[in-house]
Amino acid sequence: MRKIIRSLLFLFILFISWPFIEKQIAKTEFYPIYESIQSEIRNIIEDPNVTAALLSIYDTVNDITSNNNEDMNNSSKEIKQVEKPDLAIPSGHAFSVHNIVLGKLKTEVEGQLGQPQRTSYNEYGNEWHTYHNNYQNFIMVAYDEKNQVNALYTNQDLISSSYGIKLGSQKDEVIQQLGKPLEHIRKGLTYFELPKETDYDVFLIDHSFITIFYDKHEGNVVTSIQIIREDLEKRKKSFYTDETTQLKEGFEYQLFDLTNASRITHGLSTLGWDDHVKETARKHSNDMAELNYFSHTNLDGDSPFDRMNEDDIFFTVAGENLATGQFSSIYAHEGLMNSLGHRENILKPEYQFLGVGVAFNEEAHPYYTENFFK
Repeated sequence: MRKIIRSLLFLFILFISWPFIEKQIAKTEFYPIYESIQSEIRNIIEDPNVTAALLSIYDTVNDITSNNNEDMNNSSKEIKQVEKPDLAIPSGHAFSVHNIVLGKLKTEVEGQLGQPQRTSYNEYGNEWHTYHNNYQNFIMVAYDEKNQVNALYTNQDLISSSYGIKLGSQKDEVIQQLGKPLEHIRKGLTYFELPKETDYDVFLIDHSFITIFYDKHEGNVVTSIQIIREDLEKRKKSFYTDETTQLKEGFEYQLFDLTNASRITHGLSTLGWDDHVKETARKHSNDMAELNYFSHTNLDGDSPFDRMNEDDIFFTVAGENLATGQFSSIYAHEGLMNSLGHRENILKPEYQFLGVGVAFNEEAHPYYTENFFK
């Protein structure tokens, strides 16, 4: 298919350039040779069917160019800054996010924040409701069956605490204020060990599990927070959740939103979602999960760029991020931000589009693939 397209494009270029070519050849010593093949070339170009096809390609290229120029203009235009809210120290709670605490009613939250920009399924069996203004003042909220907040997350400067901890606080300060982090979480009669030497700490405070994530590239400062009500966490039988179509799509869109929220924090434009490259990413995640490997190069020797070319993704700059084993899209994103090469992809100014594909292996461990391109 691609060879046919290239051939047609060559004919198209020849078609629009022919008057100029004729004039230039006429001035050279090759003019006699040109005369001998002129009629054959003219027969091809003047064929009504070929002409119609070339004009159709011209119109299509024009449309694509116009759309791409519009996308480039939209992605490069200056981001209008949104006012940051005044943060109050929470009363009766260790932490609040955007002045929202666990137990707050959904009606109150949406009276404050408006309607969510996205609702997506999460690993706890409920949904993340994502609120933001062009990814500024970004917050994810989950509700229980009584429409009360039972989970919160942000990676922006919306954290307030009765302990004085906020975005940018040092890890040592967190440990000093909150004490020794948890080493395991009990679910029923089973103790699940938390990974050691990670870029986050988990604390149990006031019947809620508080995960503090750190940015090691910024001196181990607080970069985000997740707050989960204790009963919600313990309702989940394991760290991992079995695959469903809803959960797979939820992880994909959450990872996309988290990426844009981080780009905004670092003064970059947001990326557009691309369904086409999402399929490329999802196929690679499926391949890794089914064949039990983890690599940018698949078992056939194809690189990310080979896979994108094979799927007719046209790009000038492209990159791929991979993650596996993380409990959720949040943990995957935070891990990628602490891996220098992956972080550079997330924060690369040139990129314009992103597609995310997720798959699960037989142990319900997720594989995440992010494909970026311009």
